[in-house]
Amino acid sequence: MPSIFPGMNPYLEHPELFPGLHHLLISEIARFLSPQLRPKYRVAVEVRMYETADDSSLIVGIPDVMVKTRQNVSDANTTNVAVAAPSVAPVKVTVPIPITIKEGYLEVKEVGTEQLITTIEILSPTNKRPGKGRKVYEKKREQVLGSQTNLVEIDLLRQGKPMPMFGNKIQSNYRILVCPGNRRPVADLYAFNLPDKIPAFPLPLRSGDNELVIDLQALFTQVYDIYDYDLIVDYSHQPVPALSEADAAWADTLLREQGLR
Repeated sequence: MPSIFPGMNPYLEHPELFPGLHHLLISEIARFLSPQLRPKYRVAVEVRMYETADDSSLIVGIPDVMVKTRQNVSDANTTNVAVAAPSVAPVKVTVPIPITIKEGYLEVKEVGTEQLITTIEILSPTNKRPGKGRKVYEKKREQVLGSQTNLVEIDLLRQGKPMPMFGNKIQSNYRILVCPGNRRPVADLYAFNLPDKIPAFPLPLRSGDNELVIDLQALFTQVYDIYDYDLIVDYSHQPVPALSEADAAWADTLLREQGLR
């Protein structure tokens, strides 16, 4: 069953669902591009890994660890030891535990030379909030923008701080940035909101090559349908993160028309 939203489905921005969507969309884009890029180019799925102990890296769904001890029989029978009651009640805190973060992305490379032509990134929640995840991605982004490599940056997350760019006073829920290496510092920004269809965009390659058009809406719809997200999402509840008042009213009308509320 396809998604009932015309564009991005806000329910898939949930911290427990978006990592899976991120992985599947990257794989679907690679599967779409691979036969069209050959034999001159190839597309590779790469993984960026780093360790962080920031509080922002805590992942929804990781249970608390409980340590249980078995009471010794001899201890149970001991009655002549006085145990002092704690004078201060403990407060529950969270300690920073190093977590290994894995973020997938795509690289288009020239066959034979293995020269990097285009990087395709889908932003993750860790890229859009303060912490090591954002710092690691910003460093990689600066390296790409300082080279002749083309950059495609896809932001399907309402929450968090958008990546920096100049001359953009448009406020939008979502963004796709297409930045050809031979046109820096000029880039094309596709800004769209929840009621909008996800726009198609060209994939920049070498100068003189025909640009492929990526219909991200079609690929998103395939992922939603093939992997049965309709069986996971409960549309009777509000999405996480919450929608604005206007978007919540619009979504409520849409869901009621579809009989999902």
